[in-house]
Amino acid sequence: MYGDGEGTVWDRVGRPRRDCMCYLGPPTTLMPIGMRKSPDVSPRRLSDISPQLRQLKYLVVDESIKEDLKSSRSVEDINSASIEERILRITGYYGYQPWNAVYNREDRPRENVVGTADGQPVSGGAGAESGSGKRRLHCCVKVTAVQVRKALWGIAMVICVCSSWAGSTQLAKLTFKQFDAPFTLTWFATTWNSLFFPLYYMGHLCKSTERQTPRQRFRECCRFFGDDGLTAKVFFTKVAPFGLLWTLTNYLYLQALRKINTTDVSALFCCNKAFVFLLSWIVLRDRFMGVRIVAAILAIAGIVMMTYADGFHSHSVIGITLVVASASMSALYKVLFKLVLGSAKFGEAALFLTIVGGANFVFISFVPVILYFTHVEYFGSPADIPWAYLCGVAGLLLAFNILVNFGIAITYPTLISLGIVMSVPVNAMVDLYTCDINFNTVRLIAVFIICLGFLMLLLPEDWDQCLIQLSTKLRKREQPAEGVEAGTSSGLNWSRRGRTSMSTFTH
Repeated sequence: MYGDGEGTVWDRVGRPRRDCMCYLGPPTTLMPIGMRKSPDVSPRRLSDISPQLRQLKYLVVDESIKEDLKSSRSVEDINSASIEERILRITGYYGYQPWNAVYNREDRPRENVVGTADGQPVSGGAGAESGSGKRRLHCCVKVTAVQVRKALWGIAMVICVCSSWAGSTQLAKLTFKQFDAPFTLTWFATTWNSLFFPLYYMGHLCKSTERQTPRQRFRECCRFFGDDGLTAKVFFTKVAPFGLLWTLTNYLYLQALRKINTTDVSALFCCNKAFVFLLSWIVLRDRFMGVRIVAAILAIAGIVMMTYADGFHSHSVIGITLVVASASMSALYKVLFKLVLGSAKFGEAALFLTIVGGANFVFISFVPVILYFTHVEYFGSPADIPWAYLCGVAGLLLAFNILVNFGIAITYPTLISLGIVMSVPVNAMVDLYTCDINFNTVRLIAVFIICLGFLMLLLPEDWDQCLIQLSTKLRKREQPAEGVEAGTSSGLNWSRRGRTSMSTFTH
């Protein structure tokens, strides 16, 4: 210990001792370069740390440590602090020791030595960059593996969605040759929605670690409708309207299949994506995007050209009107669901569709009976009903709705939507070999621009920024290697600088 002649005693590391009053000569200027201070000692004035201030100009800070300091939150606090607070924190008071974890002066030599992730020392800043590069590489590989897995699942999902949607459309077309009852088929297929929640609960038992009873899971999912759960008021105000929209969407779609071919129906139904955007822009006040306006215009132009392709005959015009109305009902269903109920989890969506299917069976069963006795939809005896076709259509529609609603758990929503538009060429190939369809130039152009508009609607909101970033990265890769080498050499020269100034900590 040394005294400063004023009653202050200093220890070997330059800390003032207030518990001793002695006069032993001038204060020491010897101090480890790390200048680590105990957090329990706080000076009262700058003169108490004058020896430490004189050591700042001899402070040697490694390049990697300076980068850590620049990115640390404490340095941001220093920038907004006073000069006195900056000096106190830099010299180690208040427990601020940013380089203590990676730079131990007593245990390491004077050379630039930093620790890697596994604790083994590596000389120079290049070793630190190598260790951090390995960590970044490992992270990138992990993220890439996740993306590849989701992409592979997405390819399988595109095939399944396309097959289920195109298969249900083609099978419904065949069903009408033996069973000309579109509303009865709609009622029968919608009733199968009652299987949503049981199937979801089976998946819950297989995947969840905390298993619940069906009643517990049901009550938990009922919170989606409000604090009171599913009441009669909630049912008639928030569930029944969507059940009617669901039934109208499917009924109009099946009616359109009775009038026109499956290629035109599947292509025109893709316009529902444009209608969703327009309604969301008007009702939900979603962000305006010029590319989506162009896509909506293409969809409308495709509808007009599709009507013109058959010469504006009454039969085709009625069919096109029906499928456009079906697409409009589908868009209205989606927008109102988001407006009234918001976003739903998997269990909540499964419960909602199950309630829709059950309500369809309970409250709409009388309509097929009335249509049967009025001979509007007369199908003879129950033995004459093609039950295999009916079950096939209902099963494929159920599979399609399951994939669309729950497929986002394993892949990207864009790939699921891509499966819908891929059903158009599949239906076109089937129609080409199974029925007499005239693929004239106008029809092909109409189908193409409708599908193009659908794909444009799948673009994310920040697609223009993504293109700018991609072009920037491509330009950086095309830069000459000499510029990279020059930057590397300048970085090496900078890492060799042995001294730092106070300005390093203020930026």
